[in-house]
Amino acid sequence: MSEQNSRPAARPVFDLIIRNGTVIDGTKRPRYDADVGILDGHIAEIGDLSAAKARELVDATGKIVAPGFIDSHTHDDHALLAQPDMSFKISQGVTTVITGNCGISLAPLDEGVPVPAPLNLLAGDGDRQRHHSFAAYMDALRERPAAINAAALVGHSTLRVMAMSDLGKPASEAEIATMRRLLAESLDAGAIGMSTGTYYPPAASASTEEIIEVGRPLSQARGVYATHMRDEADHCLESLEETFRIGRELDIQVVVSHHKLQRQENFGKSAITLPRIREAMRCQCVALDCYPYNASSTMLHTDPKRLTGRIMIAFSGSHPECAGRDLDQIAAEWQVPIVEAAQRLQPASAIYFTMDEADVRNILAFEDTMIGSDGIPQGEKPHPRLWGTFPRVLGHYCRDLGLFPLETAVWKMTGLTARNFGLKGRGQLQPGSHADVVVFDPATVRDLATYQDSTRMAQGIVAVIVNGELAWKEGRSLGTRSGQVIRRLPNGLQN
Repeated sequence: MSEQNSRPAARPVFDLIIRNGTVIDGTKRPRYDADVGILDGHIAEIGDLSAAKARELVDATGKIVAPGFIDSHTHDDHALLAQPDMSFKISQGVTTVITGNCGISLAPLDEGVPVPAPLNLLAGDGDRQRHHSFAAYMDALRERPAAINAAALVGHSTLRVMAMSDLGKPASEAEIATMRRLLAESLDAGAIGMSTGTYYPPAASASTEEIIEVGRPLSQARGVYATHMRDEADHCLESLEETFRIGRELDIQVVVSHHKLQRQENFGKSAITLPRIREAMRCQCVALDCYPYNASSTMLHTDPKRLTGRIMIAFSGSHPECAGRDLDQIAAEWQVPIVEAAQRLQPASAIYFTMDEADVRNILAFEDTMIGSDGIPQGEKPHPRLWGTFPRVLGHYCRDLGLFPLETAVWKMTGLTARNFGLKGRGQLQPGSHADVVVFDPATVRDLATYQDSTRMAQGIVAVIVNGELAWKEGRSLGTRSGQVIRRLPNGLQN
C-alpha cells in the first residue's frame, strides 16, 4: 500500500464548530468535554476538533452544549406563520415545537365555520388565516419557514367544528365518519397524531366511544394521542382511566398533557396519580408532560364553577386594557358579577392560580415527565411560561432546588420528548442527527419572566443552532428561518 493511500482521510471544512464545550447529549449519559462539528445541517463529528477548520465558530468554553430543546406542548400553530422569528421560544433554546394540542388546531378549518372558544385563541386574523385542509396548513408552513421546527397534531375539537352543527351533543355515526375521514386526510398530509380537549365546551359532550371511533386511523398510522383530559381536579383518576382505555383500544402512544391537580381539595393527589401512571406504563405506551409553574392559563371561562380562586386576565380582545388585572377587581370596578365581567371580556384568556407547588415538583421530578410550556402567544400579558419554561427548569428546579441532575433535565427536554413523539434524528447529539443545538451557561441560566412582566427574555442561553444554521446568539435573533416541518410519512416514519 502506498504512503498516500495509507494516510487518513482529510477532515472536511465544517460549516460550524462548537469548540471547548461540555456535551450533554440528551440520553442521560454523563457529560463529557468535546467539540461538535456541523456540516450540511447535521452533526458530522463530536470529539477533538482543535485541528479542524470551519466557516464559523462558536466558543462554548465553560458552557453546556446540548440538543435543542423540544417543547412537547404548545399552541404555536398560528405564531409559526405570524411571528416566524419565534423569539419567545428560540430565546429559551427551543428548536422544535409540538403544536395542535388540547384538541385545537389551526386546520382543517373552512372559511365561515364558527370558531368557539378556545379555538378562537388560535384563529388569527379572521378567515384569511383559515386552512381548509391539513395539507394546506403544512404547505403554508413549508412556504414560509419559521426560525424553529414544527410537528403538528390535529385537534379533535377542530374536527368537531368541521363536522357538527351542534357541539353540545355526542356525535352521530355520520359525524364520526366525517371526523374520521378528516383525521385520516390530516395524517396522510403529515400530522403526527390527534389531540383532544374534553375539558372544554366544544368537546365536553364527546363520549369515550366517539374519541375511539374518530381515532381509528391513528392505529395504522402509528400516530400519537395527546389529551387535555376531561377532568384535572376531583375526577382526575377517572380521566386517567379514560385516557389509558383510549390508548389500549387504539394501541397507540398516549400523552397526558400538562399533568396537574387543580383546586385545594385535590392538593397532594400526585402521590396517587403518578404511581397509577407508572403502573399503566408497564403495559402500554403512556407519556406525560408538565410545565414548571403552579398557575395554569387557558380561555377565560364563563362557567361560574370555573371562576373560583384568583384569576388574572392575560388577554382580552374587547378590553385589552384589562390585561394583567385580576378578574374580581375588574368585576368590582364595573359593579357586575364575576360571570358578567368574564362575558364582557370575551374573547379572552386568563391565568388561574389553582395548583399546589408540591404537586408541581413531584410531577416534574417524576422520571418520565417531559417539559412542555403550554404558552399562548397572544396579547401583552401572557403566562410567563411562554418565555420562561425551559430556563426555569434548568435554573430554578435543577440547579437551585436540586430536583434532578442536569443530565436528567436536558433529557426531559430532548431525548425523552423525541422518543415519545417519534421525532427521528432529533433530541440527541450524535453523528448523523439533525444539527439542532443549544449552548447555555449552567451557572447563570434562569427565567426572568414574571406574571406582571411576562415577556422578559431568559438569561444564560448563549447560542441556538437550528438545522445547522446559527439562529440565536448572545441575546438576539440572527434572522435565520431554517426551521423544518416534521411530518409523518405514510410508513409511520418522520422527516
